[in-house]
Amino acid sequence: MSFLSATLSRVKPSPTIAVTNKAKELKAAGRDVIGLGAGEPDFDTPQNIKDAGIAAIRAGHTKYTAVDGIPELKQAICEKFKRDNGLDYSPAQISVNSGGKQTLYNALMATLNPGDEVIIPAPYWVSYPDMVLLAGGTPVAVEASLATSFKLTPEQLEAAITPKTKWFIFNSPSNPTGAGYSRAELKALTDVLMRHPHVWIMTDDMYEHLAYDGFEFCTPAQVEPGLYARTLTCNGVSKAYAMTGWRIGFAAGPEALITAMRKVQSQSTSNPCSISQYAAIEALTGPQDYLTRHNEIFVRRRNMAVSMLSEIDGITCPVPEGAFYVYPSIAGLIGKTSPAGTRIETDEDFANALLDEADVAVVFGAAFGLSPNFRVSYATSDEALQEACRRIQTFCASLT
Repeated sequence: MSFLSATLSRVKPSPTIAVTNKAKELKAAGRDVIGLGAGEPDFDTPQNIKDAGIAAIRAGHTKYTAVDGIPELKQAICEKFKRDNGLDYSPAQISVNSGGKQTLYNALMATLNPGDEVIIPAPYWVSYPDMVLLAGGTPVAVEASLATSFKLTPEQLEAAITPKTKWFIFNSPSNPTGAGYSRAELKALTDVLMRHPHVWIMTDDMYEHLAYDGFEFCTPAQVEPGLYARTLTCNGVSKAYAMTGWRIGFAAGPEALITAMRKVQSQSTSNPCSISQYAAIEALTGPQDYLTRHNEIFVRRRNMAVSMLSEIDGITCPVPEGAFYVYPSIAGLIGKTSPAGTRIETDEDFANALLDEADVAVVFGAAFGLSPNFRVSYATSDEALQEACRRIQTFCASLT
């Protein structure tokens, strides 16, 4: 008999981390692998934010803090929500955590009971279903296909809600597709949710500032104030501020829920890194001008990736509204065979053969709940991205 828990047996390791680690191992072994798997900006953390972290060390801010964040950071987060989203929160409604993943995990652990259902639009970030399973809930994936630009329709949401539904997880712009919901599209979803007062809303707004071509970000409680009292609005500094390793996520919501999340955190990690908290204050309150510069670079890379991948027979690559991913369909390549003899029956077959035969690491679509696709992260240098897309073109052209 295994000494591991039965719950753990239902959960799989993160496929995105696995792909990234395999690419690093192959590079260390001398292979010229280009990794397009990591969801991480290649920009350095802005200097003013690094300086704030250094200043915190020199000032002796290296001790335990309040479990879910220092008052100064909570106040900065309140100001951010008011400035960017028109949402009013008090510090008592704010939770600060060791990355956005812990924010979501704490909320699910604090609220889910066996049998509770969580609606998750697919394609989804790989961790959503597994965190629900770890918390004892039941993930309910609802496919948003290429035909709807990877966006859930109101009819699909309505059909998925049952008396057991506790949460609806909403992510825009999306990982893995980059799809962003317009205000009108989001209002159509919130209209459905207003008819079901037992359903709570958990937003993952981590890519809020990575929005392109005039796309205007909005979040559910902003679009429908009637949902304010049952919405947990989650965000963080990882993506927009290039602070993935600093590990600061945060959320705002009803005080009773925030208190419950604090209890979970008090018995797991306790406080987020004290130094990172002071750096996050500077990120949220300091200059924001580099966000525009970074987005200009991301748009250029997005356009390059979409253009080069769209030239491939058998691949369809829509243009995303935000984030730093594209999610091409390989429906036209299924059934073909690679030069090394691999038959492409699934998107996982495609990703494995691409890595083995063309030295390009991508994440297969089944990991995100929708096939046959693969995810490309264009948060890498222009040169590496162009070469990777060229290799993908060559590889696909070689399939028979």
